[in-house]
Amino acid sequence: MLKTSSAAKRERQNKARRLRNKEVKSSVRTAIKKFQLAASGNEQADLVKQKFDLAIKTLDSAKSKGVLHINAVSRKKSRLQLQYNAYSSAE
Repeated sequence: MLKTSSAAKRERQNKARRLRNKEVKSSVRTAIKKFQLAASGNEQADLVKQKFDLAIKTLDSAKSKGVLHINAVSRKKSRLQLQYNAYSSAE
């Protein structure tokens, strides 16, 4: 049991933030994976572009919420862009 009410409040806040962060990170990983599967498979170009845009959007959303660090988001976006460019040039 926590000794002070402020410690109890801090624990409640941490739990809520942990759950939100977990949800946001999961959505980012899912969006990235969906794009990578579409780019590696025989998907149509407009569908791949749509999934690429969604992955970038979820990364930017995670950055704005403070879930992911700005440099980590930049690195992930750069790698996704390289994959998208490789897909576009191969097509």
